[in-house]
Amino acid sequence: MWIMMSDCFFSIVHKDCAEDELLVRARRPGDIERVFPEVFVMETPDNDYRYRAIVKRIEVCDAMSDAIYNISYPNFKDSVYERDLHNAYMHVWNDMEQIQPDGAYGRKRSLQ
Repeated sequence: MWIMMSDCFFSIVHKDCAEDELLVRARRPGDIERVFPEVFVMETPDNDYRYRAIVKRIEVCDAMSDAIYNISYPNFKDSVYERDLHNAYMHVWNDMEQIQPDGAYGRKRSLQ
């Protein structure tokens, strides 16, 4: 599962951990710690996601629940202040628009 938050991005999978744990992976230093400040983050330069932490499932659930409960922005893209992160999210937004019938705002896309 990819998680895109206003100040961090990570991927959560069940891999190389116990049944009651999940592997939280990030591409940028500090992203995991923003949401899970108490966990040990491993740096793994030879993997696709450089930063990894094993986190209890219940902690992941609690953190995601808190994040959802505390949403206060009317537009997610406008809540992302870090330029690099915002630009990356805009690429995802644009790519995901391509799978929406008629594109965003009901405008027709030209098929290439």
